[in-house]
Amino acid sequence: MLMRTIFVAGHRGMVGAAIVRQLEDREEVRIITRTRNELDLTNQSEVMTFFAQNSIDEVYLAAAKVGGIHANNTYPAEFIYENLMIEANIIHAAHANNVNKLLFLGSSCIYPKLASQPMSEDALLTGTLEETNEPYAIAKIAGIKLCESYNRQYGRDYRSVMPTNLYGPNDNFHPENSHVIPALLRRFHEAAERGDSEVVAWGSGKPMREFLHVDDMAAASVHVMNLDSETYLANTQPMLSHINVGTGEDCTIRELVETVAKVTGFKGDIVWDTSKPDGTPRKLMDVSRLHALGWQHTYSLEEGLMNAYQWFLNNQDNFRG
Repeated sequence: MLMRTIFVAGHRGMVGAAIVRQLEDREEVRIITRTRNELDLTNQSEVMTFFAQNSIDEVYLAAAKVGGIHANNTYPAEFIYENLMIEANIIHAAHANNVNKLLFLGSSCIYPKLASQPMSEDALLTGTLEETNEPYAIAKIAGIKLCESYNRQYGRDYRSVMPTNLYGPNDNFHPENSHVIPALLRRFHEAAERGDSEVVAWGSGKPMREFLHVDDMAAASVHVMNLDSETYLANTQPMLSHINVGTGEDCTIRELVETVAKVTGFKGDIVWDTSKPDGTPRKLMDVSRLHALGWQHTYSLEEGLMNAYQWFLNNQDNFRG
């Protein structure tokens, strides 16, 4: 059996850690990882030296600076600079050191704010982006185009997957900088602990969103990476090489909040503050290409939330203060 050496960039993040879990039981795989202190991915010289010193066969590019609306609004310069540097350094170093296979992980925020629903891959660059995370989205679009450009000019096999909203183990449960699911899980957990009579939720609860458990995302990433080139290319288009990853199913924010309350054991009332904005009415991914490539998700929303909540309970001492 031919041994493959795989570099997982961002192995301590939610997605990178899930990819490592997917790969570590495979006998034919040797995984290489580096912490931020060991390798600064924004430093071109360090990244080039790392690739030159290690014989790498495949790269999963899961390293990124990520955060919710508050973080994106507060640190736009860091979000565009760090993400551009990380992906440019890794993709170019991979090419320069003859690594032929790479998987770049993007985000559904690459699509226009008013994209038709469900959002298909060909909606990319057809309209204006959501203002709150435009710098991050532009960096992710650049990553897709880097992969496409190295494929077109040098014949590389660099692929891109665009996940919907992710959650699960190793998520960020910071009270200000986290995404909606970890924020809700923490909020309802703490309300249940205190015995609060009610929790206030923003908006009407009517907008619809799609959520994917990170272990499903990791499984899809490995699935896409391991497809033979003929099968993969048959389900993409020239200059449109990225593939959406999601469930193809969505729920209302009200349904999400009620499920979080159930999972965390909160018994009080949920009060909807309709003076707060709802945001985009719907964000759903078209995952027909991924389904055609033979992959579908396994976690239901409630099962996934229970898994994420259990991880939070096991690690909640890390989130105090």
